[in-house]
Amino acid sequence: MTTLMIIIFVVGYLAIALEHPLNLNKTAPAMLAAVFCWTVYALYSPDSHEVTHHLREHLGEVSEILFFLMGAMTIVELIDAHHGFRFVTDRIKAKNKVSLLWILSFVTFFLSAILDNLTTSIVMVSLLRKLVHNDTERKFFAGMVIIAANAGGAWSPIGDVTTTMLWIEERITTLAIIKMTFIPSVVCTVVPLIFASMSLKGKIEEPKNTHSEESHQGGLIMLLVGVGGLIFVPAFKTITHLPPYVGILLALGVLWTVSEIIDSKADELVKKKLSPIAALSRIDTASILFFLGILLAIGSLQVTGVLTNLAQWLDDNIGHQDMIVMAIGAASAIVDNVPLVAAAIGMYSPEVYPTDHKLWEFMAYCAGTGGSMLIIGSAAGVAVMGMEKIEFMWYMRKLGWLAAVGYFAGAGTYLLMYMLAH
Repeated sequence: MTTLMIIIFVVGYLAIALEHPLNLNKTAPAMLAAVFCWTVYALYSPDSHEVTHHLREHLGEVSEILFFLMGAMTIVELIDAHHGFRFVTDRIKAKNKVSLLWILSFVTFFLSAILDNLTTSIVMVSLLRKLVHNDTERKFFAGMVIIAANAGGAWSPIGDVTTTMLWIEERITTLAIIKMTFIPSVVCTVVPLIFASMSLKGKIEEPKNTHSEESHQGGLIMLLVGVGGLIFVPAFKTITHLPPYVGILLALGVLWTVSEIIDSKADELVKKKLSPIAALSRIDTASILFFLGILLAIGSLQVTGVLTNLAQWLDDNIGHQDMIVMAIGAASAIVDNVPLVAAAIGMYSPEVYPTDHKLWEFMAYCAGTGGSMLIIGSAAGVAVMGMEKIEFMWYMRKLGWLAAVGYFAGAGTYLLMYMLAH
């Protein structure tokens, strides 16, 4: 059974990777892989009720991510419709490609730690659309946003879902994770930036509508309320202990209400264009369905023990703890880092590896940043892939190796810091 499920997943993964040569949208093989994996599990399982129970559990977990993604995307679209981002982009005066790349990457890096890498990526790509007109250049900048967002999320307890998992499970504490992974995360961002800067020359071609487009009168209010709502989501989670998607729905509800009030006296045609319903119609539904398919497929591998067996195999065959954690980080570029970290949490006892142990800190860094090596290796990558239509193989050729160099440089920095500290 598990062998057949692995074959189905691998075939589906290859179809996603070869999306453009096959002329088949990545959403279709992702959904087919999910359905076939769960179907095989159901046919081979003696208890269909247990299979249904597991499917409902995973659908609930995936739905939390999807609703969060939909809410964040709609908030960004609403701000964008009111030209709210113009108040930020108009203040970024750098036209030199290298300068702009460094500025955007570090804004992404720190914003990702406050919001999360997924939301930050959505916001920054929306900003890029206002700053970079050339599609190929914008894709390259968007790829660097993915690397910076994942690195920024790795050193904050609320910046990446895997770091949050370790935090909630009391494997790490806030001050310790910041202290030990901040510098490695900076290195993970700076090293790719140095190499990327070598290939960039000249100035950015301004978007054709930069000066002709007028800012809507409520743009600043929408920007402040929208970004404020996104920043409030982690605080809401801390206060109420409710899942993040509840906080994003609260933020969207408030912004929706503010939008209706601001646009109440606008012309009907303008009002229709600026409405939240119009914003919902513009979000990338295909990417959301892709996310649903790929996460459900991975969920089937988790519930049948494939991922746990993978972690155990790594322990038996590699042995060296640091190498295992780095392998888990590298594997997160192929398989979602959430089930990998979840399997690791169940595999390593807190009695043997207590809070703030090297294992958990290093895992937070590796699982958070390793996904940047492939564009489907992180939620941020999947979101940007859908928004900018970035090809899987294009990202691998242009940015995958940069992400890998940054990943290993940051890992080496962490190990050096730990050795010096102990």
